[in-house]
Amino acid sequence: MEKLWSPWRSKYIDTFKHPKDGKCIFCDAVKQNIDDEECLVVYKAESCFVILNLYPYNNGHLMVVPYRHVSEFILLTHEEKIEMMDLVDFSMKAMENKMCAQGFNMGANIGKAAGAGIDDHLHIHIVPRWNGDTNFMPALGEVKVISQDLISSKQELRSALTDLLNKK
Repeated sequence: MEKLWSPWRSKYIDTFKHPKDGKCIFCDAVKQNIDDEECLVVYKAESCFVILNLYPYNNGHLMVVPYRHVSEFILLTHEEKIEMMDLVDFSMKAMENKMCAQGFNMGANIGKAAGAGIDDHLHIHIVPRWNGDTNFMPALGEVKVISQDLISSKQELRSALTDLLNKK
């Protein structure tokens, strides 16, 4: 197996391994006003919320996060698990509708051994994909080109997600 090194990612991971103030970025994010421009929370449901990734792998990279500060999937209630999966489903539909996503990478890294950058607050990543969206830039240029700013992505996805969830 060949290895592809991405040393720039370690700066991101180190930011969250040992936060200087001991706070959780997800617990802090959910307290913010969703209408504030700096807030990356896209949607708040009963027990979980959807937030944009500040360091996205691709434009529109979302995470579904429970409000409760738990580190393992097994610690979630049945209702939290159902809501998380519903939000994953609706988030994908919103990305298909607004961003014309052609596929998705979806998953969770649970625990440090699994590669979790933030291992103490469970979250599921949803990365929209398009045919031909991989290129040489991340591998050779140590840079990822994101075609839309986070606030525009938030507004677009928030509108689509809200519309879909209001129709269910």
